[in-house]
Amino acid sequence: MSYAVVKLILTIIDIYWWILLATVVMSWLIAFDVVNMRSNAAYSIWKWLNAVTEPVLAPIRSVLPSVGGLDISPLILLLIMQFLRDLIASAAGGLAYG
Repeated sequence: MSYAVVKLILTIIDIYWWILLATVVMSWLIAFDVVNMRSNAAYSIWKWLNAVTEPVLAPIRSVLPSVGGLDISPLILLLIMQFLRDLIASAAGGLAYG
């Protein structure tokens, strides 16, 4: 693969990593009632984050066993994404952090 294609794929993975992290943080803020979900802005952001991450997280949740109400599917997805990022970077010649 060319350098530009590899960099694009790695950038997409990085952006999705941050989106997933934002989803996790916002879910905590909602759970602890820090974010008011009656706000149109907060609701819109939450709806968009869920629309982007839920199609990837739902299959992981269906496979994982219940962990006492704790959702570890984002952690599993972050690990998978890091593995894919490192795999692609090493196959392209070490572009992991370049």
